[in-house]
Amino acid sequence: MTITAQHDPGETDAPRRLTTVTGRSDQIFGGVSRLAGFLVLAVMSLVGLFLLYRGWQALSAEGVRAFVTTTTWEPDSGNFGVAAVLVLTVLIALVAITIAVPLAIGTALYISEYAPRQFKQTLISMVDLMAAVPSIVYGIWGVYLLQPHVIGLSRWIATWLDWIPFLRVEAFDPHDPLLSMSVFTASTFIAGIVVALMITPIICSIMREVFSQAPPGEREGAYALGATRWGMVRSVVLPFGTGGMIGGSMLGLGRALGETIAVYLIISPVFEIQPNILQTGSNSISALIALRFGEATEFGMSALMAAGLTLFLMTLVVNFAASSIVARTRSGAASEA
Repeated sequence: MTITAQHDPGETDAPRRLTTVTGRSDQIFGGVSRLAGFLVLAVMSLVGLFLLYRGWQALSAEGVRAFVTTTTWEPDSGNFGVAAVLVLTVLIALVAITIAVPLAIGTALYISEYAPRQFKQTLISMVDLMAAVPSIVYGIWGVYLLQPHVIGLSRWIATWLDWIPFLRVEAFDPHDPLLSMSVFTASTFIAGIVVALMITPIICSIMREVFSQAPPGEREGAYALGATRWGMVRSVVLPFGTGGMIGGSMLGLGRALGETIAVYLIISPVFEIQPNILQTGSNSISALIALRFGEATEFGMSALMAAGLTLFLMTLVVNFAASSIVARTRSGAASEA
């Protein structure tokens, strides 16, 4: 692409007119990029229309309002809804994000700003390999290795922080030595920890790339003014990387909302709104679909498709909100320029 200036000899004070001459390669690249963008939008629209078409039978029979507000899941008897699994899906995702975001920020800052140069590439490869581990491996690890060790932590939290409503466990008496620890197993808290470890590498990779693109001139200027390394990170890297932190967190949240196999292996499915994250029993929309898909009748399959449509729309809302927030940040504006 070349820009040429045209000047009219008869107009000495008139501003020059700039014209853009686009080469053949730029035209081809622009056309391919637009086509790829339209294809992505078309595929997303077709997925949404497919879910709406397959789930319309259940939505029309139950009604959208009843479908969103009903907690039980008995589609063959005409009493079903996603209220309980929707709330529990959000709770698992919030627990995961609460744990994953600080861990990802610390890891990304260490790799980009503090790690020795000879070890930096090794650390990057290790983090990226964590993202490639199948979710079923995380689920098995969470059930057989993580859960027995987290039960003690759950009991400690329930003992000393039970004044916080969502950390209270019903029928738990810390002074009862015969109380079974099964009240803490298969909980939202344990599922959230496993999902947090799954989404941390994705969030960390995005943050690391944004942190590494902080302007070198501003870094050197901060050092020239006497800032320490942490002072430079706090005044230059973190403000510049706000868009990357928000975008990576939202991308991880979308992954956490749709995680299936790991959550399915850990939780004990319940169909009630249970805000106590330490207590046994949890659920999610994706785990519900995996649990009931094999035995569903034709109408039950329509209800599952409607639940999938709910998850699809919720994920779209999260991604659009993240895009609008990132676009207002400095790093987001720089990436679009």
